[in-house]
Amino acid sequence: MPKSYIYIIYILILIAAFEYYGCSSFSYTSRYSDNNNDEEKEKSEQRFSDNDTLAQIPDTLADDIDEMPEDSGIDITSVMNKLKLNENETDVDADNSTIKEKMLMEIIKYLDTPYKYGGSSPDGIDCSAFTRTIYGNVLSVELNRSAKEQYAQGIKIDKPEDLKFGDLVFFNTRRRVKPGHVGIYIGDNLFAHASSKNGVIVSSLEEDYYSHRFMGGRRIESDDIF
Repeated sequence: MPKSYIYIIYILILIAAFEYYGCSSFSYTSRYSDNNNDEEKEKSEQRFSDNDTLAQIPDTLADDIDEMPEDSGIDITSVMNKLKLNENETDVDADNSTIKEKMLMEIIKYLDTPYKYGGSSPDGIDCSAFTRTIYGNVLSVELNRSAKEQYAQGIKIDKPEDLKFGDLVFFNTRRRVKPGHVGIYIGDNLFAHASSKNGVIVSSLEEDYYSHRFMGGRRIESDDIF
């Protein structure tokens, strides 16, 4: 057989071998890549599943993990002075006045208290612990622990103009849990609350952030309440 034919046959064998092993390598790589993709997909699904279970965690401590806006705060002494003027003008009974003043004084005690997720002391407090503490200390009324649970208590108030002093006010600040934030209405479209950004502060319902997220109020029934 001429040498030229031998070289041709030899080259064809090499090409065939290259293609065979090349395809095998490609197939292995493809299978390895597919396996990797499956593993990544499984991990991704697991991560999604893990995150999704957060919605099922009892909301006893989770109130407003979303950050509130920067807030300069409102001087509560002017609110107290105006409240006294209004009471003199409308001749509100003395006992009722005392309860309002007690609540305002209790709120003042907590002003500038830092926000602490799950906290319930003057060293750090979250929004529902703040409302719960004020109601407990002033009225001996036990509110539920979370904003979501407090939203189920009392009489529903839909419109801001129907709010009265001492009503709880609720806001939609979270994606999974509604409401995500709660405060105490103190008149003149103002409310006291534990903001995750500023700690305990007085803010206005007319601020864009709060007016757009207002979900309503709750009036807690009690013999000693306003």
